[in-house]
Amino acid sequence: MTLAEEFRSRNFSIYGQWTGVLCIILCFALGIANIFHLHWIILFSVICLVCSFILIFVEIPLLLRICPTSSSFDAFIRRFETNYMRAAIYFVMALIQFLGIIVARTSLIAAAIVLFIASIFYALAGIKGQSFVGSKTLGGRGVAQMIV
Repeated sequence: MTLAEEFRSRNFSIYGQWTGVLCIILCFALGIANIFHLHWIILFSVICLVCSFILIFVEIPLLLRICPTSSSFDAFIRRFETNYMRAAIYFVMALIQFLGIIVARTSLIAAAIVLFIASIFYALAGIKGQSFVGSKTLGGRGVAQMIV
């Protein structure tokens, strides 16, 4: 199945996964960009950076096979294999970044919005009863299992 066919499948988990990839890029870039602020915004910036690294392993399952990680970290990441659990982690990450607005209005709001959109996609997939389908482009079904 090509990328275009994946998007035409109307499976919201595919949309959520690709929005998650955008979240990884935004959280990493905005986390670094805002780490030079003073006061409490540094905390939200560091949290955003940590979120980007967690999301890399959540959204790209191939990395769990090729990167040396601990068994407890693998077990933590494997908790997020369902649409509802992914919606929950994205919602919590978005909520944390939205709380950063209380401290100061920064570009971290963009990360919060995209994280929230990803949580909506995963929640819609769960509500519609769609099973989670990982994109083959990102090492989904078939690709990650081939590497032993």
